[in-house]
Amino acid sequence: MKVAAIGEAMIELSMEGDTAKVGVAGDTLNTAIYLKRSAPDFDVDYITRVGTDAFSDRIVDFIASEGIGTQSIQRDPVGTPGLYAITTDDSGERSFTYWRDSSAARLTFVTDKGPDFVALAQYDVIYLSGITMAILSPSTRTALMRFLQAFRKSGGRVCYDSNYRPRLWLDAETAHTLNDAMWALTDIALPSIDDEHEITGESPTAIARRFLDTNRTGALKRGASGPLCLKTGATYNFPQAEKVVDTTAAGDSFNGGYLAASLTGASQANALRAGHDLAMQVIGHKGAILPK
Repeated sequence: MKVAAIGEAMIELSMEGDTAKVGVAGDTLNTAIYLKRSAPDFDVDYITRVGTDAFSDRIVDFIASEGIGTQSIQRDPVGTPGLYAITTDDSGERSFTYWRDSSAARLTFVTDKGPDFVALAQYDVIYLSGITMAILSPSTRTALMRFLQAFRKSGGRVCYDSNYRPRLWLDAETAHTLNDAMWALTDIALPSIDDEHEITGESPTAIARRFLDTNRTGALKRGASGPLCLKTGATYNFPQAEKVVDTTAAGDSFNGGYLAASLTGASQANALRAGHDLAMQVIGHKGAILPK
C-alpha cells in the first residue's frame, strides 16, 4: 500500500511555563506518522515544501526518522517553515498561536509551468485536510481537485479531514463551498463534529445525518461521545481517557490509527477502536507526537 499525505510540516513549540520544547508536527504529518507506526509495512510519503534553512533540515530529518518517505518534499531557496506554539489549560484543552504567513508549504506543487501533481500518480491512497487546501492558492486548489477526480477514476482513494482553521480562509463561505466539493471527492471521510459545526452551523444530529446519507466509509469524530461509523451508523461505548494532558493531535492520531486498520482490511468496529485507543494515548502526552 502506497500512501501520500499532503500538507504543512511545522516547527512546534510546546510551552512548559516560560520554556518551550521544540518539535516538528502538522495535522496531516501527525496522521502520516501514526499511520506508519500502526502499519509499518505501508509505504507512507509526505508531500510538502520547505526551505533550505536549518529548521527545514530538521523537519526533513525528523520525517525521515519516522520511516516516512521524503523524496517528494520540495526545497524552496527563499521560503521557510511555519511555526506554532501550543499552550494548554488545566483540563488539557489546547490553544495555538501561529506564524505561517510566509510558509514555503503554501507553494507546494507550484512550478514555473503551473501546478504539477505528477508525483501523486504513483500512490494508492492520498490523504489531505482542510488545512492542506486552505494554505494553497485558489488556482492550485482547483487544479488539485481536478487531479483528485481523475485519480479516483483510475482506482485511487482519497481520504479527507476538514480540519477547519478559520484564520486560514478568506471567509467562512469559501471554506464551506470548498469542503462540500471535497466531501464529494472523498472515499474515506474523517470529519469531526466541532469542525463541521463551525463550518456549516448545523446541529450534531444534522451533521451526522448528512454524512450517513453519503454512505461513505469513515468516522465522525465526536470527542467524548466517541466516533460514529459512517458506513453503518453504529456507535460504541469505548473507554474514556483517565487523564487528559494535551488534546493536540487527538483527531490526527485517531485518523492514523483508523486508516491503518481500515486499509488493512479490519472491520469498521475494530478500525474505530484502533483510532480511539491511539487517540487516548496521545491526549495523555504533551505535544502532538508520542515518543517512540
